[in-house]
Amino acid sequence: MFIINESEREYRFGDSGPKYLMKGPRMSFAMVQFQAGEDFKAHYHNVMEEDFFILDGEVDIVVDGVVHRLKQGDLIHIEPEEIHYVINRFDKPVKMISTLAPYTDVDKVEVDDYKY
Repeated sequence: MFIINESEREYRFGDSGPKYLMKGPRMSFAMVQFQAGEDFKAHYHNVMEEDFFILDGEVDIVVDGVVHRLKQGDLIHIEPEEIHYVINRFDKPVKMISTLAPYTDVDKVEVDDYKY
């Protein structure tokens, strides 16, 4: 058992990217924030499934070439091997929760030249 406060961790890229509150042993839990116009490289996971729950703002999440526009309160579940790409095409930051399970240390495969 442990307790952690979000303020004890930092976003990977200053004011954006993931902020992991827990990594393993069975799952990962992160706060994720993207500023207007930001994205991350398309990728998939071989073993882990990933969920995004939108806390604030709007975001486009592309899964296997299909754009899903999500807003506050929406949850998207992404299965292993589904290629996904996240972009904030809106004029304010988006904040969301990301979970990954089952936890595997190295399971992210980036996709070059992905069409979205």
